[in-house]
Amino acid sequence: MDTSEASGKSLDAPPVPSRSRAAGRAALRILDEPAFVLHTTAWRETSLIVDLLTRNHGRIACVAKGAKRPQSALRGVLQSFQPLQASFSGKHELRTLTAAHWLGGMPRPQGDALLCAFYLNELLVRLLPRDDPHPTLFDAYARALLSLSMGDPFEASLRRFEWQLLREIGYALDLAQDADDRAVSPESRYGLVPGRGFILSDGSDPGEYHGTTLLDIAGERYDSPRTLSESKRLTRTLLARHLDGQVLKTRQILIDLQKL
Repeated sequence: MDTSEASGKSLDAPPVPSRSRAAGRAALRILDEPAFVLHTTAWRETSLIVDLLTRNHGRIACVAKGAKRPQSALRGVLQSFQPLQASFSGKHELRTLTAAHWLGGMPRPQGDALLCAFYLNELLVRLLPRDDPHPTLFDAYARALLSLSMGDPFEASLRRFEWQLLREIGYALDLAQDADDRAVSPESRYGLVPGRGFILSDGSDPGEYHGTTLLDIAGERYDSPRTLSESKRLTRTLLARHLDGQVLKTRQILIDLQKL
């Protein structure tokens, strides 16, 4: 099942090589790069456009030539949620995938966890720019997939990854200090003001956040039901602000099933 199957349509049109941006680049050949498949799109009769999350080169697009042919070494390897070593070359935005090897060691998520894994992929495709390396985010993604595949409670795994993504792309807020540069107090409540951050409140607004929640998120502690509930509301608010009106198909499915 590809990401497009969960969403019902293609997430990303095949990129067109940009000579204005890439003309000055030297041709690159990368070997055995840690990677995950985020999305695939059919390309011509026998090939695929593969959207990869790589550890050291960020999110990249590659042409997997002949990958749909029965005898192709790439056929059956380019599966989502499986750790790979990918080799690719090229100096334009659209590279050529020259090899991919399955590393194993991670069972594929099942059931609700599989939908959650597709949600992670859609978040990355929508929000992570191409050619912007984030090794820490790559590692967080791998940990989230492993947690989902092992059957751990998925809400905490999703919230950790969402906040790491927001942090890596520069959209996270300061959770230790409020908008007036005062340390967040676990006994206080805070309102969220767009463009400023968290401000101390009188506790009368049901949309406020407890100081313990903000500090729990900062420390990646999701044991409290209140922290889980408020962190979901917070990350949903921040993500919606930066999605420019785009609807995440997988998230809507999970909401409809009351799983997210």
